Amino acid sequence: MKKGTTLFLKLAVLLIGLPILALSLFGLTWLINNPASPAYNQLLYPILIGIYVSVFPFFAALYQAFKLLNHIDRNQSFSDLSVKALKNIKFCALLISGLYLVILPFMFGLAQMDDAPGLVLVGMVPVFASLVIAVFAAVLQRLLQEAIKIKSENELTV
Repeated sequence: MKKGTTLFLKLAVLLIGLPILALSLFGLTWLINNPASPAYNQLLYPILIGIYVSVFPFFAALYQAFKLLNHIDRNQSFSDLSVKALKNIKFCALLISGLYLVILPFMFGLAQMDDAPGLVLVGMVPVFASLVIAVFAAVLQRLLQEAIKIKSENELTV
């Protein structure tokens, strides 16, 4: 693969991480200090804690994606290191999905208090998005393992 393509993907990974970093540093801290209503504190703070905790596996997955792109740059895409990076991405995505599942009852309570049923649907988006990423990483991991197996069998016969 050409370096220009992986350079573009690395830039995309960085551009995905920057808004999340800015939001976690500035946006959520502002929201903690300025809640919409003190009545929402019991439900808002567990949601914010869950969002903050989910930032760590998110950045771990971005780091693993960056490592995977580095392996591709070094022509090591069919290696156990790439399989391990995909496995870590899958684990991080499942962890994010689980964290947002834990947050979901608090979102439901907040939606009940505020009479905003669409809030529950918004809370379900990260759960399903991270599940899709986890399934995609699992499929890629399986395909890469099979390709490595076929490659090693071909090297033994040659």
